[in-house]
Amino acid sequence: MMQYRQLLQLINENVDPTYREFQKRLLKNDSINLLGVRIPVLRKIAKQFKDDIDNLLSFPNENYETVFIKLTAVSKLDYDGLIKYIDYCVSLIDNWATCDCFAPKCISKNKNQFLQYIKKYINCDSEFCQRFALTTLLHFYVEDEYLQTIFNVIEKAKTEKYYYVHMAASWLIAEVLIKFFDSGVLFLRSGG
Repeated sequence: MMQYRQLLQLINENVDPTYREFQKRLLKNDSINLLGVRIPVLRKIAKQFKDDIDNLLSFPNENYETVFIKLTAVSKLDYDGLIKYIDYCVSLIDNWATCDCFAPKCISKNKNQFLQYIKKYINCDSEFCQRFALTTLLHFYVEDEYLQTIFNVIEKAKTEKYYYVHMAASWLIAEVLIKFFDSGVLFLRSGG
């Protein structure tokens, strides 16, 4: 079982100050404690926690990298494992980059079951809960049978209140337009 100090050592061994500055400019949020470790390295570290999720989730959320590793490790779980931790994981999301990278593949085989969480998070008064709902639709649901669900969720999104929700809704609509142009246009013309 890895200890938190060992995880921090792994993270610190891979800090890239140039990447840190680059990512800081992208995130545009100085309140995030960003150390500057590249995503492929974080994903590699997360794999080490495949069978030690509870231990990993007990570590402090002191920096972007630790949170990213937590979300990545949980995203590798089967559906029941994901559901056990999903609310905690979504509560950790505080920026667009972490949100957009948290796309648990098990959702793709459990789309109908996961819709209740999409609905739950779009009704949450939190920018990144709502963004997670939208980006999850983007990652897994842009299919003909889910178009009405997508449109309903976009209509509930607080796009005027939250910048990153607005951007996710726009991105989702763009993907719908690529695959289902006529349906997307009809939705936009209806005032959606």
